[in-house]
Amino acid sequence: GSQMCSLEGHTKLVSSVSFAPDGKTLASGSYDKTVKLWDAASGAQKSSLEGHTNSVSSVSFAPDGKTLASGSDDRTVKLWDAASGSQMCSLEGHTSLVTSVSFAPDG
Repeated sequence: GSQMCSLEGHTKLVSSVSFAPDGKTLASGSYDKTVKLWDAASGAQKSSLEGHTNSVSSVSFAPDGKTLASGSDDRTVKLWDAASGSQMCSLEGHTSLVTSVSFAPDG
């Protein structure tokens, strides 16, 4: 295969990427403490989600594509509205780094 595009916008290492279930949006999490949403067809950045205070280690879309989860070295999991980019909630209580996030197949 050939390279379709290069997504540039993070200022540090990208640690995780996830396609939305419909394949139209790509999320990327980075050591720059942000999650970015990209248009998968054009490669254009749609939004930058800010709220983590340390590196983002994992991103994952819910099966319906409406919610995005991000896990971070700041010991939180944040849930984001994938359409608007607004933070829905912050799940706190981990005593160490959050290295992976995932949704159950039924949401």
